[in-house]
Order: sequence, then C-alpha cells, then structure tokens
Amino acid sequence: MKFDVELVGKIGSMALIDKQDNMIDYTRVARLSRELKPGYIWISSGATEIGRLDFMMRAGYELPDDEDSKTDYSAQGQAILMQTYRQYVDSKYSVRQILVEHHHFNDPAKRKKKKKLLLRCKEQNAIPIINYNDAVSQSENRRMEISALAKSQAEVHECIDNDETASLVACLVRAETLLILTSVDGIYTDPNDPSTLIEEICGKDAYELIDNIENYKKYCEGASRKGANGAKAKLEYVKAAAAQGTRVLIANGKYSIREVLSGKVKCTAIHIR
Repeated sequence: MKFDVELVGKIGSMALIDKQDNMIDYTRVARLSRELKPGYIWISSGATEIGRLDFMMRAGYELPDDEDSKTDYSAQGQAILMQTYRQYVDSKYSVRQILVEHHHFNDPAKRKKKKKLLLRCKEQNAIPIINYNDAVSQSENRRMEISALAKSQAEVHECIDNDETASLVACLVRAETLLILTSVDGIYTDPNDPSTLIEEICGKDAYELIDNIENYKKYCEGASRKGANGAKAKLEYVKAAAAQGTRVLIANGKYSIREVLSGKVKCTAIHIR
C-alpha cells in the first residue's frame, strides 16, 4: 500500500494534564511538539479540560456541569492549546489549527476537502493540529443529525471521541502509522495488572486481524476519566485503519514519539503481518 502521510498521532486529555498541579503539562507538550514535522498530522484532545482549569484559576470557581459550560471551557482552552503548540513546534514549520465535526467525515464533498487541506500541509511545510469543534457543537442537534444520516447511509461517524477522529483521519490520508497516546502503556487484559499488557495484536490479513481485535475487545472495560469511552472503544475505532495496512500503536504519553516508533518502550502494536 502506498502511504501519503507518515504519521497520524493523537494525545488524550489526561495525558496532557499535570495532575499534581492541575494544569497543562508544559514539559510533555514541549517534548512532543519538538518532534512534530511536516508529514505528521496531530490530533490533540484537552481543550475542554485545559479551559476548565484555566477558568478556575482565573475566576476562583467552577462553572455548572452542563453543556454550555463545556462549550465555554472549550473556547477558552483552544486558545491555550494552540498557543502552547505554536510556542514549542520548530519555528521553521507553520502550525495550522483544524477543527472538525461529524459532517466533515459523513459528507463526501467535505471529506474530500479536508483530505486536500491535510495533504497540502505536508507540501507547504505545515503541521496540522486537529480537535473536535466542541465550542459550536450541540449534543441534541448532533444526535438528530446522526440519526437522520443513519437512515440514508450504512456507516455514520460521530467523531466526538478523538480516538475515532484520529482513526478516520488515518484512513482518509492513508497514514503509515497511527499513534494513540494515552495515560497508560496500552491495552490490558486486566487494567489493574500491568503485567497483562497486550503488546501485539496481528493477523496474516485484514480479516484475521479484525477477528483478533474483536477477541481482545472482550477483556476491555473502564476508562481513564468520566465521559471517556475506554480501551474497548479504542480497539473498535482503530479497526478500519489497521485493516487498510496502517500500523497502529497505543502507547503512554510519557514517552517520546521517537521512543514509541522505534520500539524502545512497551506499547500495544496492532498490524497486519
């Protein structure tokens, strides 16, 4: 298979937060940012949580736990997130924020436009930073739109989980590697026992690989935070990318991109043999 992009990477919210100080982990973002280069596409969660922490620091209180507050936090956090990436990405590269919603992947014309935009970034020495557009998303409207789409097409994408977004982007641009960075070392058969890390899921072809992914999904329960979909969802989301020949790596965000790609650290690797 010919690959158009070297890497699509995604980092989760909890992997971006310094839990001890309740703030963005600037050291981690700086380290990852310095590794980004043209030919990499980066999906970054964290805007809502970073916005929440920043608002609390400035206002001294937390907003009500509702959808409007999520919108407000996201709008505040996006500015901080992009400012931080721009600060640490090599100054010779351009940085471009790309906000996506479900219709960008469910509509063929919009999907084609997004693909062209992402591939132009590589040609123009730019690094795209992608996130879901929470600041304009309204869950009730989104559910109605998804329901309507499901009546007219076999496959519908919601994209509010950035693991799904990352896999869809990897499929869209035919990425050689899909890297999912999280707060743990990968997928476990028992999340309470580090020795049960699944280091490899593979198959002789796409069909056997999908069967093996389905087999491991039955071990996966729980998530790293409220509202997250967890390991089972990660395995479901990456199936399409893995089946097309993309190597999928699910690893701990404490490691550098280079360490994970070179196999120097433990992670879960999913691929066709």
